[in-house]
Order: sequence, then C-alpha cells, then structure tokens
Amino acid sequence: MAVTADLLQELESRFHIQLEGAAEALQQKGTAEARNWLMHACLNQIDIDKPDYTYAAAFLYLQELYEKAEPNRGRPYTGLYSLMQQLTEKGLYDPALLAAYSPEETAELEAAMAPERDNLFTFMGLFLLADRYLTKDYDGSSYELPQERFMITAMTLMQKESPERRTELVKEAYWAMSNLYMTVATPTLSNAGKNTGQLSSCFIDTVEDSLDGIYLNNWDIARLSKEGGGIGVYMGRVRGLGSDIQGFKQTSSGVVPWIRLINDTAVSVDQLGQRQGAVAVYLDLFHHDMLHGFLQLKTNNGDERRKAHDIFTGVCIPDHFMRQLEKKDEEGRSIGEWSVFCPHQVKQIMGWKDDSGRRLGLEDFYDESDRHYFTEKYEEALAHPLLPRKSIRAMELMKTIMTAQLETGTPYMFYRDEANRQNPNKIEEGRTSIFGSNLCTEIMQNMSASTITEEYELDNGDIAMIRRPGDFVVCNLSSLNLPAVERDDVLERVVRIQMRMLDNVIDLNDIPVPQAVKTNNKYRAVGLGTFGWHQLLAEKEIDWESEEAVRCAEDLYERTAYWTIAASASLAEEKGTYPAYEGSEWESGRYFERRGYASPAWTELQEQVLRTGVRNGWMMAVAPNSSTAKIAGSTDGIDPIYSLSYAEEKKNFKLKVTPPGLSTRTYPYYRKVRHELDQHASIRQNQARQRHIDQGVSFNLYVRHDVSAKALLDMHLDAWRSGLKTTYYVRSTSQQEIEECESCHA
Repeated sequence: MAVTADLLQELESRFHIQLEGAAEALQQKGTAEARNWLMHACLNQIDIDKPDYTYAAAFLYLQELYEKAEPNRGRPYTGLYSLMQQLTEKGLYDPALLAAYSPEETAELEAAMAPERDNLFTFMGLFLLADRYLTKDYDGSSYELPQERFMITAMTLMQKESPERRTELVKEAYWAMSNLYMTVATPTLSNAGKNTGQLSSCFIDTVEDSLDGIYLNNWDIARLSKEGGGIGVYMGRVRGLGSDIQGFKQTSSGVVPWIRLINDTAVSVDQLGQRQGAVAVYLDLFHHDMLHGFLQLKTNNGDERRKAHDIFTGVCIPDHFMRQLEKKDEEGRSIGEWSVFCPHQVKQIMGWKDDSGRRLGLEDFYDESDRHYFTEKYEEALAHPLLPRKSIRAMELMKTIMTAQLETGTPYMFYRDEANRQNPNKIEEGRTSIFGSNLCTEIMQNMSASTITEEYELDNGDIAMIRRPGDFVVCNLSSLNLPAVERDDVLERVVRIQMRMLDNVIDLNDIPVPQAVKTNNKYRAVGLGTFGWHQLLAEKEIDWESEEAVRCAEDLYERTAYWTIAASASLAEEKGTYPAYEGSEWESGRYFERRGYASPAWTELQEQVLRTGVRNGWMMAVAPNSSTAKIAGSTDGIDPIYSLSYAEEKKNFKLKVTPPGLSTRTYPYYRKVRHELDQHASIRQNQARQRHIDQGVSFNLYVRHDVSAKALLDMHLDAWRSGLKTTYYVRSTSQQEIEECESCHA
C-alpha cells in the first residue's frame, strides 16, 4: 500500500490529477503491476478536457523503461563510457565511436546530460522513441535511455570536429535535441553510433533508356532499400509502349513492366526488417505512357497485370499544360489540347543536341520566366509531321489524374518549370537539371543518369564494369520544432548547430551506392525543415484561414532561411564551399535577387556569401515529419490536425491523442480540422513559405469525398499559379490510411 500511495501522491502533486477509485483498485497489486494499471488508466482518461494525462502516463512509462534497462546496464544515466563499451562488444555500436572519445571526454559529456528532460515527452513521443529508436540487443533487452540516444547521436555527428571544440559542439547538439527544439531524421536518430544502417532519409535516381540502365537502377534501389532509404525514381527517359528497339517497330513494352519490377523490389527488399521498401516513380505528363497505364498503376480497376499497388506515382507537369487547362471558348468550355510523345522517338526524329553531341528530348527543357524554352520545343515537336504523338483534351487528362487522386491519394504533382526556375545550381538556363522529386515531394536537386561505359576482363580473369556516375540525389534531413524555438526565442542558436549536424552527416554517412556518395560530396545538400505549424498558430492565437497566418508564414520562414544561409556561410568560411559552388546562383547573387531579398540584413548576408561562399548547395526542405514530430510532442509538418481527439493506430499500438498544448485558450484555433479547412488558405500559407525554401515542401490537399471536380481543379490551378513546386497527397475523407515512408515522414 505504501508504494501505491506514493505513486498516487506523486501523480496528484506533479500532474494535479486524481484517478477515482484508484486506491481501492491497486490494493492487491505489486509495484510494477500497479504502475501499469495506473498508466493505462491515465491513457484512457486522455480527452479534450484532460489532455495532460498523457504526461502522467509518460512519467509512469518512464519508470518502466528505467527498470527494464537497469539489470542490463546498471543505474540509469550513469556509466556512459561503460555502456558504450558494452554495446560495442555486443556488436551494436560502431567501434569508431568508442575510439573517438576518451573516458575523460565521455565523463564530461555524461555530466552534461539532463535526465529531467525525459519529462518533456508525451506518452506517444516516449513510446515511439523507446519502441523504434533506443538501442536494444538482439533479444530485445533494453540498454539505452532517451537522453543517451540524444547524446550518442550528438557524439556521432560531431566525432570528426576539431578536438579543441568538439566537446562544446556535442553539448550544443545535445542541448538542441534533448530540449526537443529539433529532431534529426529517422535514419539518423535510429542509426547514429550503431554498427548498421546509414544516416540519410531519401535518394533519387534517374533511369537511362537502356536495359543496363533499368536493371542497374533496380540494383541500386535494392541496396538502398535494404539500408532503410526511401527512393524516388525518374523514368521519363525510358521509351514508351509500342516504340522501336534497335530499329524493330512496335516492340517496346513501355514503362509499366519496369515499374512493376521496381514494385517487386520494394516489396522483396525490406527496410532493415521493419517495413517494406518505399519507392515513388515520376513520369512527365508529355510521356507517351501517361495515356497507357501509368495513371492507373494503383487503381483497383483494370488489368492486374499492369498494376503496381505498392509504389507511389508522381506526374511532372510543365506550365504549358496548365496554360492549356486555362484555355476556354466563349461559352467557358475547356478547349486546350495536349499531346504525348515517346521520348526515344523525339530524340531520334527532332535532332536536338547539346554541345557534346548528346541527343536531347522534351524532358531536357524547362520554361524560364522570360523565355519558354520547353514550350518552344513542344510546339516544334507538335508541328513535325513525322513524329508520332497521341492527342487528348487537356481537361480529360486532368480528370484522369484527379480521379486517381481521389481513389488512391496519388499521383503527386511536380511543377517542373518552377522547380527548375528556382534551382540555385542550374546547369544552364532553359536546360532541365531537376526532373522529379523524392518519396515525399520536398527534395529538388540536380539529377542525371549513371551509365555503363565499358566492360573488360582483368589479367586475373575477373570481369570489370566501368560506370560513369550521374547525379544520384541524397536527402539529408532534420527539422525545427517551431512552437518550441519560437516560445524560447532560440531560432538562430538552434539553426546554427542544426546545420553543422546536417553537414556532418554527409561526411559520416556510409551509403552503399558509390554515385550517391559522389553526388552527396559534390553538392553537400541538406534539408532543414520544420514541424509544429498548427500548434504554433494555436499558441499564437492565429486562425488558420486568416491573412495573419499567411503573414506569420512569411515572417517565420524568411527568418529561418536567413539563419540557415548564414550558418552555411559560416561553415564555408571554416571548412570550405561545396565543390560545385562555382557558377551557382549562390556565387552570382542571383539567388537573393530572385527572391527580392533587399533589406539591410539580407544585403549584408549576401555580401558575406560573396566573400565566403556557402557550404551547402541546397539547404531547406520541409518533410512531412510525422513520427519525429510526435516524439517532440508537436503537430505533423505543416499539416493541420486530424481531429481534436482520435486514436493513433500503428502496427503495434493504438493510443488516444489530443492536439499539443490544448487548452481553453488554444481550443478555438484547433477547432476546425484538416478536412474542414479552406484549402486555398493553406495554399496561400504555402506560397508565402515556398518563397524562402530553396527546395520544396511536402504539402497535402485535404478534400471531402464528395468534392466536385471543379473544386479540386481550382485547388490544383491555385497551387500552380501560386508558385508551389509540388503538391503531395490529395487526401479524401473516403480513403483508407495511406502507408507512408517512415524515413521522410520523420
């Protein structure tokens, strides 16, 4: 009874809650059993009028974590160096970590840990962290505790910093993570310091139009999927259905069979034994197979032999198509036409070439603001009498896209011209560098295909293959907890250490695909993102649909961009610029001009960049941030909340959830939830946000199941006219829950 009474008294004094009938119910229970009963009692009490019961449940669960770990590693939060030795001997930690830090240095870092910060977690956040990230042995026995995971992550990311500064940098990184001011991406949080896995979230490859290119891409996908990476694949160069192969007419089977092959690879090669691989495939809207199966890959009707239900689809849309949608006759009827072509036939017949003599296709051009390069080539192709094409009303094609979206949530919309216009690392004006995006539509970096140039026999009889590496995109992600950094006014401080952590991931990561390693080092691209947008608005008492919300997005993301670029410039001064910096819009200052940055502060920063350069070719990208936002106890990415009270259900749990910081003060700003909100208001916010982000934003559209075709079309047109680079899922109230990529969503 004494233990039970102590528990009840602590719950009352610490969390100001009382559980009716608890004393009687706990009379015959032991300590662990009593605690478990109380934890579930607290979880069952969580509701819109009792949101803080989640912290009481987390407190009780924390005692359970400590108890489970103690027999394996000793008293909680003591002996960090011996824990590292123990887990290294078991093969769970990378020996390099133990070799990098002396016992004295580790003892100093152990003293910097703050166990009381375990009390910042909600139950959901603590449960996810313990279930998916804390190091356990091969039998599932517990060792690590939450603050140790943060410290080990900080030590891992700072291990190659100069010895005289390293300890302070580790402490600063630990401070940022342990206060939940920021989160690192799931692969980083899960794998840092460990003996398996890599640290990056996503990868994007470009498939060459050859049998070698297709199968080598599949091999690379398998190797990355095995290590837990989400994959984006651009297939716009692959010839269409019915095209010729080596002069033989009507022999190509098009892209659909190759996408099915990718689908099978994603299912067969799982992500570290936890979930199947996740792959998104992008295709241009002017590709022949857009009308021959691509848009029906995930739908439930039609020939199952031409389905790929486990991959995600994205369409790469030129401005010219959207302008065709806007064309109307005098009676307001849509009259715009659209034609699709086989990329192989375009290259063979049109004769466009670059300076090296390589044949070019429509996919190799984009429209700039002052000259429509793609549109000129498209019209030229359309006028060629010998080039095969299939034509359709633009609105009919758009209806097919929207029908698929309402059934499956996809395809994603990738506005290729805007993505390339705003690219700070163009290869040439009017020439496409970015062909598609990643699994969550926020990454936009230079892409090109790898090719086999030679195969030959070595003196010892082995066969060697030489590949010319293309730009194989790597996404290195981390995100700010917006409400926390704004509440404590630590934006600049957090961003500076966060950018150093992201930059260090590039040098530390062990990626199994060599061309991805080369691209990672060439551009040193990172993606600093954000989560907690709806919580921030609620805490600031700003209505989601107001113009004040738009102004808030404009101000906050401009400040975030400023400190992000400033941090990268400081890193460049210390460590050097990224190798492809020369000729970029960072070097020329065009990056700042395009965005109208002309205030004294921005002018001073531009001058600094001209002196020092920047360390990273791309810097910002807003991922969906679902799992790690929950760990930090905030709202997902830039999304509005799902409901005021609902059950969060995953494979191994079902928990009641309420919005963070719910109170009588914040309730009015949470009251209207995602499917009830005006999506055009969300688009206006994202327009303000996108101006300051050099890559993209994972931006969902939420619609009712009975949304009209005109209403959904208006949303897409508004998104395009507003300069958005992508839209992610179209989430209808009638869709089942969509399985998503854990790497990007975290």
